[in-house]
Amino acid sequence: MFHWPAAISRRVWEDKYRHTDADPAETAPDDSWRRVANALAAAETQDSETWAGRFFGAMSDFRFLPGGRILAGAGTGRDVTLFNCFVMGTLEDSVAGIFRALEESARTMQQGGGIGIDFSPLRPRGMPARRTGNIATGPVSFMRIWDAVCVTILSAGARRGAMMATLRCDHPDIEAFIDAKREPGQLRHFNLSVLITDTFMEAVRTDGDWPLVFPAPGEKAGRGPCHILRRIRARELWARITETAYDTAEPGVLFVDRINRLNNLAYCECITATNPCGEIPLPPYGACALGSINLTRFVQHPFTPRARLDTGAIEATVPVAVRLLDNVLDVSRFPLDAQAEMARQTRRIGLGMTGLADTLLMLGLDYGEDTARQLAAETMRRICHAAYRASIALARDKGPFPRFERDAYLAGGFVSALPADIRDAIAAYGIRNSHLVAIAPTGSISLLAGNVSSGLEPIFAGRVRRRVIGPEGEPVSLDLTDYALAVWRGMVRREDGVPDAFVTATDLPAEAHLDMQAALQPHVDNAISKTVNVPADCTREAFASLYERAFALGLKGCTVFRPNPVTGAVLTREDGPEDQHCCRIEA
Repeated sequence: MFHWPAAISRRVWEDKYRHTDADPAETAPDDSWRRVANALAAAETQDSETWAGRFFGAMSDFRFLPGGRILAGAGTGRDVTLFNCFVMGTLEDSVAGIFRALEESARTMQQGGGIGIDFSPLRPRGMPARRTGNIATGPVSFMRIWDAVCVTILSAGARRGAMMATLRCDHPDIEAFIDAKREPGQLRHFNLSVLITDTFMEAVRTDGDWPLVFPAPGEKAGRGPCHILRRIRARELWARITETAYDTAEPGVLFVDRINRLNNLAYCECITATNPCGEIPLPPYGACALGSINLTRFVQHPFTPRARLDTGAIEATVPVAVRLLDNVLDVSRFPLDAQAEMARQTRRIGLGMTGLADTLLMLGLDYGEDTARQLAAETMRRICHAAYRASIALARDKGPFPRFERDAYLAGGFVSALPADIRDAIAAYGIRNSHLVAIAPTGSISLLAGNVSSGLEPIFAGRVRRRVIGPEGEPVSLDLTDYALAVWRGMVRREDGVPDAFVTATDLPAEAHLDMQAALQPHVDNAISKTVNVPADCTREAFASLYERAFALGLKGCTVFRPNPVTGAVLTREDGPEDQHCCRIEA
């Protein structure tokens, strides 16, 4: 009989991942694993049965968790995509172009994809149109249309998704963008992030003026000369970003120059947006297949002096996971032909980890200590290097990704820091996937695995009230116990108390959140989804300093969450008030 790690596991599987139309019907996750394994092994031209067995073995006991779209859709025959993450095409600054992009977004969301959109190409409010003389209403006005379409599609029963909107820090409507969610209920299905440039951060440092610009008539955004429409102090704009985030939890910031500088494909693409949770920076029409290794299943002798993490077993799982995700690219449907073309030209995947905080607790390590960060970084380094070696082996077998250019790829900022043997192998054989590593928030799949801690996040609380979406789309509040804490209480036969190393997200100094993200970032070629949780009484000055620290630490982006009346929270402590819905995406 199948062993459920927690009651929530069964509920999530039945509500989200069980294929009820299967013949025979799926009766346990093993049936789902087998469905997924067989569907993805069909991409193999040789030994497909062998690979189906290996894929099934990797997923068994929740050790490797493919992204939610893969679990829900692979092998079902439904007209859905297996990708969680998309970025839409570059917006055209015309009515026809805007509504063509809206239609493409609707098709993508209808199939269950979360999307990112850069609204920077749209002319600012008050600027006249070239041909008609009409006055532009600005990017934020069109964001409201996207938000309404998202609501309509979700009400029609599409799998739950979300959107990310970005805007450059030098766009003339940047202040309206920053303040767009101050009014409760506005843009509820959008996450907002400002594209922050190195030049802007230097202007903040020197207290310089900052020009707000837009292309000259007849020019497209990013090409040709721009008009300076007005100037403001850089520090005033920076303060507006941090103060609004303090009050509403948004916008986040994306350090866009760093993202592009470290992009493995900087030689052939420019990135201006990410997926809704920020762990996958993508070019126009980009997509990425996600999966996470559940570190808790690799802890031996938890909560004892002999506790250890079996990194060898993790490294052995990585090549199977990489091959599975690579096959997703060939098996999946795509809402748009342009998305299929981009995905198969670059073959991006995002293999990450989940359950990190629970794993550290099971090993007796405090999340905020240097020893914990060192172990986390070493584990991520092993996953990264194993993934690159696996992708090189795949290239020898199936060929490198089509846009691979050896010298340009090896010159990239991330790839140039890889070990010499990996770089030599790439030079000799190429590599199957342009990008390989990302750390996603893993919301639903972490619940599926027994309510393990999500991604690299600290444990939020020992017991939480979490709002989930039921099978009919209705919100349901559940009381959940953290996985590692439940294991410990089972071992010591107690119904209360916590182990010595137990710390929660709000127990930790905010700097500890950023330090963990910074420890793992050198081993992640995509990016990391991380929310820095701070208490409600955090001062505005301390809050603002976290964004500056994130830039100084070399991070690609930063999101800081302080409880506030505008957004509420997805999670609350067991004795806290009822949580409210906020924008998030399933993983």
